[in-house]
Amino acid sequence: MLPRLRRFAIGLTGSAADGDDLCQLTIERALTRRDQWQEGTRLDSWMYRIMRNICIDEKRAGARRSQTFVSEDAGLSVGSEGAQEASVELTMVDRAMQKLPEDQREAVLLVMVEGYSYKEAAEIVGCPVGTLNSRLVRGRDALLELLEDTP
Repeated sequence: MLPRLRRFAIGLTGSAADGDDLCQLTIERALTRRDQWQEGTRLDSWMYRIMRNICIDEKRAGARRSQTFVSEDAGLSVGSEGAQEASVELTMVDRAMQKLPEDQREAVLLVMVEGYSYKEAAEIVGCPVGTLNSRLVRGRDALLELLEDTP
C-alpha cells in the first residue's frame, strides 16, 4: 500500500520530496488515530482520505510550495533510446498533471492511476459520484489537450 500512497502523494504535491513528507504525515496521523478506523471500511481508502485532508490543511496554511515535478531520473542517461523516450514522456505527463486543477488531478490519479472505482474515489474525496465523474472527464480532456500541445 505504501507505494500507492507515495504515488498519490507525489501527484497531489508535485514533488517527490513533498510527497514523501506527506506520506510520513499520513502514516503518523493514521497510527495516532487508528482507533477512528471503522472495521468494514477499506484501510487504503481511509489512508487516502487522511492524506488528502492533510494536503488541503497544509495548502491552506501556506506550508506547501509549488514546484513542477520532474522525475528524479530524468536527467540521467538512459541505456536505450526507447527507455529515454519513455522517461521524457513520463516527465511530460507529470508536468501536464501538475497543470490540472487540484480536483481534476485527484480524480485522474485515483481512477486512472490507482484504479479505484468511481464510487470509491468519490468516497475518498467526499463528493457525489456524478461530481467525480465530471471532474474525471474534464481532467482527462484537459490532460489530452495539454499533451497534444507539447512539442
